[in-house]
Amino acid sequence: MSELVGRPEQGRVYVQEMRPGFADCAPSGRTRLDGLARWLQDIAYADVQEAGLADRAVWVVRRTRIRVSRFPRFGERFELATFCSGMGRMWAERRTSIASAGGAGGEVEAVSLWVHLDPSSWRPAPFSEEEIATYGPSAAGRRVTARLRHPAPGSAQDGLPWRFRATERDIAGHINNAAYWQPVEEELLMGGDPEQIDVEIEYRAPAQPGEKLILRHGGHRWIIGEDGETHASIFLHQFPTG
Repeated sequence: MSELVGRPEQGRVYVQEMRPGFADCAPSGRTRLDGLARWLQDIAYADVQEAGLADRAVWVVRRTRIRVSRFPRFGERFELATFCSGMGRMWAERRTSIASAGGAGGEVEAVSLWVHLDPSSWRPAPFSEEEIATYGPSAAGRRVTARLRHPAPGSAQDGLPWRFRATERDIAGHINNAAYWQPVEEELLMGGDPEQIDVEIEYRAPAQPGEKLILRHGGHRWIIGEDGETHASIFLHQFPTG
């Protein structure tokens, strides 16, 4: 699992307030994991935009871990704080903390690895001097790797059908990263409402709309295409309680 490092003593930390919307929440009022994933990508873009760096690169998420000690709920206000917690040659790690703005709890810690792409060629590209100057201080020299760490599905046979819809494609032309959390949510919503969870997703190959298969083995899940390609792997490190 990706490390959840603490808030830096120096460097840029971007803060923004958010509220769970109707479409973010389960019937119980709990913010779903796919809703939290949308928060993470929205604040990431808001940060680079506010820093004046939005046109420097296209960022594609490679891995995300979300650890929830208490789920945010509808009607509550939350403060999101995000910062760069590590850098590599052509990728960087972003930490985000979600805390209640009204003292009601709702603690979420998340970390994502984002690949830095040239906006013209959409190929991985080194950071500009301006980007390093903006995000390097909070990373404090911590280096991160883009290597995949989850196991391949191997002989996992416990499969469930899944379908990505055309409405889940984003401006990059493939299924948005938040939609990959929906199979986990589907599984959660079939049981009791969870209080805590710790889950990590690795995005392996971009998916298009169509039929998929969810393979399961223990705490591992894999999203497989009709051609057998693995689009993503999911590891439930801490099973839900509730």
